[in-house]
Amino acid sequence: MSVPDSAVGDEMKQAKEVEDAEKYSFMATVTKAPKKQIQFADDMQEFSKFPTKTGRRSLSRSISQSSTDSYSSAASYTDSSDDEVSPREKQQTNSKGSSNFCVKNIKQAEFGRREIEIAEQDMSALISLRKRAQGEKPLAGAKIVGCTHITAQTAVLIETLCALGAQCRWSACNIYSTQNEVAAALAEAGVAVFAWKGESEDDFWWCIDRCVNMDGWQANMILDDGGDLTHWVYKKYPNVFKKIRGIVEESVTGVHRLYQLSKAGKLCVPAMNVNDSVTKQKFDNLYCCRESILDGLKRTTDVMFGGKQVVVCGYGEVGKGCCAALKALGAIVNITEIDPICALQACMDGFRVVKLNEVIRQVDVVITCTGNKNVVTREHLDRMKNSCIVCNMGHSNTEIDVTSLRTPELTWERVRSQVDHVIWPDGKRVVLLAEGRLLNLSCSTVPTFVLSITATTQALALIELYNAPEGRYKQDVYLLPKKMDEYVASLHLPSFDAHLTELTDDQAKYLGLNKNGPFKPNYYRY
Repeated sequence: MSVPDSAVGDEMKQAKEVEDAEKYSFMATVTKAPKKQIQFADDMQEFSKFPTKTGRRSLSRSISQSSTDSYSSAASYTDSSDDEVSPREKQQTNSKGSSNFCVKNIKQAEFGRREIEIAEQDMSALISLRKRAQGEKPLAGAKIVGCTHITAQTAVLIETLCALGAQCRWSACNIYSTQNEVAAALAEAGVAVFAWKGESEDDFWWCIDRCVNMDGWQANMILDDGGDLTHWVYKKYPNVFKKIRGIVEESVTGVHRLYQLSKAGKLCVPAMNVNDSVTKQKFDNLYCCRESILDGLKRTTDVMFGGKQVVVCGYGEVGKGCCAALKALGAIVNITEIDPICALQACMDGFRVVKLNEVIRQVDVVITCTGNKNVVTREHLDRMKNSCIVCNMGHSNTEIDVTSLRTPELTWERVRSQVDHVIWPDGKRVVLLAEGRLLNLSCSTVPTFVLSITATTQALALIELYNAPEGRYKQDVYLLPKKMDEYVASLHLPSFDAHLTELTDDQAKYLGLNKNGPFKPNYYRY
């Protein structure tokens, strides 16, 4: 019987498929793919639903367990504590027998010293200032009480102040930003430091008080970041406050508090507003945040920004830096602003200016950087989409109403260091970073070079206030002198092998300038 040509063709086709399958073993899997794909589609449909309460808990445990095995999202070697004993309950001494400190573990000092040495490599300007001035000891007799982030970079500043003759006692301005090994290294070097990562609110104020309240030692200078130390001394130790020779403040929040005191006639000491100096505004606030915002978000969430809807609250220098970085990665960025000038700048930079209520249901990420309070309220949080990421790039933890989330109907799950899922009764979850505190220093680190600029500015401000003749500064808030700003910038130019052009005598006369500066009037906006 003859075989139809079509049948022969089918047999040859089947034989060819078998031959190919044997030659390429993976084809055997592929031939079964349609059935597997149908099952996978069902799995995806099921997975897209909100997980059950039991599922949420097991997922949380598995993620948090894996996160403690890695330092990838930590700003410190000691992000996951080795024990649960509070440092306040420990008896520790350094190699010199001193116990005038309170840190997580003094045995980590060697690791901290390495961190400080690495930071020094990119803080050449501050080290240069230390070498130039340590022979003169311009801060001899200065007793500086400080409250800043305690990182390798601020440790270089603290040790510079000590090298210039000052005695220092230090606490942390943020309960999550302390690098424990760095604090240990400072304590080993003889600095009275009271700080550790993960302090409670009570610990925070206890550490500040231990810095201020010591028998036989009274501060005469304050270096603050946020105003908490200044507020504590003003309220609790008014006699000490009256004898302070100068305050140096570097944050929007702290400066605002100083101006309030000055306006009320209660500021009885001169204060230097470092935050609004050009070298702080343009470099720490703008360029630093342009890089560190992505670092903090990536380490904590592993989010991809391309196509994401983001709203940034505030278009000051911090907001500008954040928006530039997010836009460069393909995010769709919206801005909220109260200031028409900043709003117009945002429009000209290609961003849409909106009210938060208008976009809150659609956005994937909410970032605050205003220095204000209750920028993101419970009402906003209730209306957010599932898995919306919420974080703060301002100094204070008042911008996001985190307190309103601590209610019985909401479930908090810690999924990794500084990352909490706040879960609503219907299963919706909001991803809250660092409990609403400063993202970059709580969840990652910031560029060392930029902090060198800020630290050099702070050191010069302290030297200026401490050595100023009587009468130069009254009981008010002052900006850093323009000449000093330019000096800070000039110290950092050699790092780029940059060469300044010098004015001729004729050019200087034409412009009405001194050949050596300052080159811009105080009202100039860079």
